[in-house]
Amino acid sequence: MIELRPVEPADLDEFFEYQQDPDANHMAAFAAKNPSDRGVFNLHWQSLLDDETITVRTVTVDGEVVGSVLAYPNEGYPELSYWTAKSQWGKGVTTTAVEAFLKEFTARPIRARVVKDNLGSVKVLHKLGFRTVGEAQGFANARGAVVTEEILELA
Repeated sequence: MIELRPVEPADLDEFFEYQQDPDANHMAAFAAKNPSDRGVFNLHWQSLLDDETITVRTVTVDGEVVGSVLAYPNEGYPELSYWTAKSQWGKGVTTTAVEAFLKEFTARPIRARVVKDNLGSVKVLHKLGFRTVGEAQGFANARGAVVTEEILELA
């Protein structure tokens, strides 16, 4: 069973562990410069959790922490972001979790950004009704290169 719940302090250990996966960092692209720096990770997550304009949830499968989903203000729109443990890729977990999150977080339009070659994430967003509204280029730490992102929107 896939569920969302508020983030608990112990969840951060799991989130940090998932952030160590090089394949996941490559797909996300816009990861921390040094994903193994726990101090930077803790500071980042504390700022997310302390910010009342950010809605963040832990994703669990049968009670096991497998990721997170959140919305934060960005350039005049709420923006969706999520991370799913690589062990859960291709199982529908991300689609189900994001769909549940969007039922709770109802502000529209909401946007998401995804590197164009992250086909799994693009597929999730399209399946949930997001449509491409633009592109942007930016330097991705995890790839050490400039990448092109799709900007998608759910009206």
